[in-house]
Amino acid sequence: MSILDRFRLTDHVAVVTGAGRGIGAATAVALAEAGADVVISSRTESQLADVAARVEAAGRRAVVVPADLAHTEEVAGLAERAYDAFGRLDVVVNNVGGTIPNAFLDTDVAYLEEAFHFNVATAHALSRAAAPLMLRSAGDGRQKSITSISSAMGRLAGRGYLAYGTAKAALAHWSRLAATDLSPQIRVNGVFVGSVMTSALEFVAGVPETKAQLEQATPLGRIGEAEDIAAAVVYLASPAGKYVTGKMLEVDGGIQEPNLDLRLPDLRPEVNGA
Repeated sequence: MSILDRFRLTDHVAVVTGAGRGIGAATAVALAEAGADVVISSRTESQLADVAARVEAAGRRAVVVPADLAHTEEVAGLAERAYDAFGRLDVVVNNVGGTIPNAFLDTDVAYLEEAFHFNVATAHALSRAAAPLMLRSAGDGRQKSITSISSAMGRLAGRGYLAYGTAKAALAHWSRLAATDLSPQIRVNGVFVGSVMTSALEFVAGVPETKAQLEQATPLGRIGEAEDIAAAVVYLASPAGKYVTGKMLEVDGGIQEPNLDLRLPDLRPEVNGA
């Protein structure tokens, strides 16, 4: 096998959540270009149809499943959809997630629980449903892997990111623990993602001053592209990464501290009720 062949996923079957746009869409297309058929899911069917067309242009098959992936029963059902459609399941990419930054006193318990549910419980629901199906074809030479998309804020500290960062840190450690539980048959890894130009970031990066701040605070001097993350997922899912499990790959432009200052003020005594 040549070094380039190690990055192939010929005739594998993958499930990608949050695949209608951004990192999820780029990942689904990248997996297809590497040789995989994919089940793609998100809320918006029209976006999924566009991604499916790109998958098919790469010569692979796509199954479109519009769903509200905040509901664990719906995200878990994607595993069976993949198995029913293709007769196997090899790769899971837990991409759905996200939480809007919030000040500490505005982050109530419900907000924290929602962040954990959307970023961690959904990944667990899909992976738990997928594992038995993946094991049915274990040992056939095709990689069995789960990759979860975390965030650099899961390893860094920044004001305003308490709910989001806590959830993403939990997802990272979930990946490490799941790797232990599922070894040696299924590898489990994750990606600590930096600032990537997706629709979520365009809201702030559309302001020239903010975009400049993001770029200047990133050692590589630019905002990431969705394909940067997709390439990392292909590596982790493919034979190229077959000796890697329980690890978090940092794809963040080299940042060692948050590159977006939300400019939240210090708490004042009267705010604390003092």
